[in-house]
Formats: sequence, C-alpha cells, structure tokens
Amino acid sequence: MRNLIMLLVKNFSNKGNALIGLALIGIFLFACNSNNKDKNTTKAFEVTDTMMSRLGFSVAEDKPVQSVLTMVGKVIADENKLVQIFPLVGGNVMKVNVELGDFVKKGQILAVIRSGEVADFEKQMIDAKNDLHVAQNNQRVAEELFSSKLISEKDVLIAKNEVTKVNADIDRLKQIFAIYGIENSAEYRVIAPISGFIIDKKINPDMLLRSDKSDNIFTIAQINDVWVNANVYETDIAKVSEGMTAKIITLSYPDTVFNGHVDKVYNILDPQTKTMKIRIKLPNNQYLLKPEMNASIYLNYIENYKKVEIPSTAIIFDKSKTYVMIFKSRTEIETREVEVYQQSADVTFIKKGLNAGEKVISKNGLLIYDALND
Repeated sequence: MRNLIMLLVKNFSNKGNALIGLALIGIFLFACNSNNKDKNTTKAFEVTDTMMSRLGFSVAEDKPVQSVLTMVGKVIADENKLVQIFPLVGGNVMKVNVELGDFVKKGQILAVIRSGEVADFEKQMIDAKNDLHVAQNNQRVAEELFSSKLISEKDVLIAKNEVTKVNADIDRLKQIFAIYGIENSAEYRVIAPISGFIIDKKINPDMLLRSDKSDNIFTIAQINDVWVNANVYETDIAKVSEGMTAKIITLSYPDTVFNGHVDKVYNILDPQTKTMKIRIKLPNNQYLLKPEMNASIYLNYIENYKKVEIPSTAIIFDKSKTYVMIFKSRTEIETREVEVYQQSADVTFIKKGLNAGEKVISKNGLLIYDALND
C-alpha cells in the first residue's frame, strides 16, 4: 500500500499535477477505509458458542388456530361424594362435636340429641323384652302341660307364635336403634356416614329441633375431586363439548394453574340468563380448592382455519410494536416486525410478517434483540 502511494506521488510530481495526485490518493484511502469499515460492520455481531447454548429455536408452522374461551365459574363439591344429614327425630341438642370445615371419619359421632321419640323407643324395647320373657314362660308351661296330655297341641302352637311375634318386634326395634344410633338411653346420636369435610352446619348446642324439621343439619363432602360450574353464552355453545381441556385460575392462587376437563354439558338453557351450564372436574388431592371459591376458566378449542404458529416466548414487544428474531446463521439474524393474530400463554398465531418454515429464536431472543438494536 505504501509503495503504491509513493509511486502515485512520483508520477504526478513529474507531470506537475501534484494537487490531482493528492486528491486521487485521498479518494483511494477513503475507499480502502470504507471497505474495511464495511467488513468490520458485517462481522460486528456473531453468536458465540456460549450464547448459542442459551438460545432456543422453533420453526414456524401452519396450524389450525387454537382459540381460548374465557368465562367465570364457582368451585363446588362433587355431588357424587356429598351427603346431607337430616335429623331423624326432634329433641334437645345436648352436644355438637364438630365445627364447619372439620374433617370427620365415617362412624364418628357428630352430635347427640336427647329426644322424647328415642325415649319412647327405649320404653318399647323394655316392654318387648318383658313380653318376650312372659311369652317364653308361657311356651314352656304349655309344652309341659301338653306332655301331660292336659292341653291340646293347638295351645302349644299359640304359645310358640306369641314368642315369635315378640321376637319380631324386638328385631324391629333393634333396627330402629341401629338407624338412630341409640345405645340404651334416650339419646339420638348423629353419625357420619362417610369420611370428609363438614361444608355445611345448621345445628348448635341447646338448640331445640322440631320433629318435622326438613332442613339438613350437616353436609359432609369429600373434596379430593371438585367441580367448577360455569355458564356458557348462546354465541359460544357450539365451541364447547365434553372432554375439552380446561385451565382454572383462582383469586387465592393467581400463579397456580389447575388443569381439568369438561365433565358434563347440560344441554338446556336457563330461561332467565339464556346460558347453558357446563361442569368441569378437577383433581384436588392437596385440598387447595375450596367449595364456593370463584374461578376464571379458560377452554381451548380449535378453529377451522390455519395461521402461522410460533411459541409465545418468541415474541418481543418494544415501542408499541411486535417483533421476532429470524435466525439464518450465527452471523445472519434478522429483526422482523410481525402482526399478531392471536396470542395465549403458550402459542402465538401470526397474521402477517412471518412465513411457515422460517426459524425463530424462541428462548432468550431478547438478548439478541438488544445486541442488534441498541
């Protein structure tokens, strides 16, 4: 380079055109410098091995659009695992052993009621046992008299029938005692028929229960599985079907997604709200979901047309515009503006700006975007 410049200076000096020579030398040096700058600019950014290991890539694909139907609902107990307990007798509530929200085991005594009806059953049992004793003595005497030919066989059969009749009455009373939880007293014990949580309680100590009371006094529910009920508007009915996957988010656990499925579609409209009810079943082994919780419901369904799909993690939002990073090679990465058709937490469908088959950076793309666009 130096020799070439000296040669130009010498030649132009000889011809007396020093100014022209200097100008040409300046242009030549500027061109060389620009060339070097262009080369340096072209090679200014290259993805290193370390950075490559931190990036993720996805290929854009034409796929049917997955839309999301959003609605609100309420958590309720599984009605197939729920028992309402009604008082079988009236009386004075002596003791209540559980509170709302308590977990109880099958056979556990929930409350004790002192009842005149139960006292009457107890009296009937005492009378029946006395009658049995008399009937058995009469049968024994009749058999002895019959063996002595003093009475007929008919009289013996009458005595035996009386014993059978009294035994039947005692068996009936024993069954009543078992149903009412009576144990040789005037007290009626309310027993838990299943294990579960007390989700409703309408009884307190010293309360006087009427014998004609029609309200339940306890409700026990097993909530290892729960339901979420929601209403679907008429415009969305065609989008809903049994078996659809559902994501549930509650106010209590805003960062936790509960996954379930549509368990039941009630194919009737509520005449008041003009909505159709659906039921979503959710596992609840940790008992995080409580009956009466409000819930936001997200149902995924497939549209009958396609758009270009990429992971939502590939989307970069900056200055009110949306971009993706197109990866062609380590030294050739394009920042491209796109128009989003629909976006969810997992996937984004592109309306304009991206073609199927193009490779985008779907993980840590913001690092590349900042490096190229700062």
